[in-house]
Amino acid sequence: MRLLAADPSVRIEVATAHAQAGKPVEEVHPYLAGRVPLTFVPFDPAAVAGMDCVFIALPSGEAMQIVPALQGKVGCIIDLGGDLRLPTAAMYEHYYKKPHTSPTLLGAAVYGLPELHRAKIRNATLIANPGCYPTSVILALLPAIEAGLISPAGIVVNSLSGVSGAGRSSAVELSFSEVNESVRAYKIGNHQHQPEIRTVLEQVAGTGVTLSFIPHLIPITRGIYTTVHADLRTPVPIADIQKVYADRYRDEPFVRFGTRIPEIRAVTYTNFCDIAVFLEPHTGKLVVTSVIDNLIKGAAGQAIQNMNLVFGRPEHALLK
Repeated sequence: MRLLAADPSVRIEVATAHAQAGKPVEEVHPYLAGRVPLTFVPFDPAAVAGMDCVFIALPSGEAMQIVPALQGKVGCIIDLGGDLRLPTAAMYEHYYKKPHTSPTLLGAAVYGLPELHRAKIRNATLIANPGCYPTSVILALLPAIEAGLISPAGIVVNSLSGVSGAGRSSAVELSFSEVNESVRAYKIGNHQHQPEIRTVLEQVAGTGVTLSFIPHLIPITRGIYTTVHADLRTPVPIADIQKVYADRYRDEPFVRFGTRIPEIRAVTYTNFCDIAVFLEPHTGKLVVTSVIDNLIKGAAGQAIQNMNLVFGRPEHALLK
């Protein structure tokens, strides 16, 4: 809503909520005071029928209940949750720990990573907005996999995220005193974004991909820092690898490829993904680092980027 409110040609007509229903938007989000003069209302399909675009930003398990009631009644649905991203109900149930009640939706949505599916997104009416971790990982690996530079087996990914990735819900382990001055890994081997990353990379590679993905929580509010280690198929000079990445992302408005090691503070509050590649001299492995703002390129910004593509707007509209 903060991003959308900056453009007078975009009108936010309805804002729905569960626990916050009945409260003015500016009471829940004071930074929107005077910018979004709406009151949160309970979700009602009739209230949003006829809208050009509906964003769904709810916990897993919620979108699958809502999307069927909206299909054919609104111009485009963009889901920021995980309900539409995976190919099978069994995979969803394994990683999200709940059954998928609308399995016909799986595979029906376009995976909304513009750098990979721009043409499909332009014609989409149902979009699965990528997860924050997957955005940082897939963009880091995409050029190398497309060019056949690396082996699809044994890829190792370590990602570090700020605490806003867990949403606004209160939890002891996310409180300031528990997070401050500490770092910890979590959901080792069982994070719900692991199959999303693997599925997309396998589609690009045209073969199976084995990948170790370890997320970490770090004491900052926003941002994701990803480091990827992969085996080269054959030795390749670093200059050649850099050219592959530079050529692949040259015309991408929100991917900045360079030789400097990226840092989170360079992308916070922006829709940019900064990427750099290196050769580890002791092992010969390719090392790729990428950084994004998990709330912008990893969520709301990418959703708006997708909206811009669907409605023929400049891709950078409302974004920086």
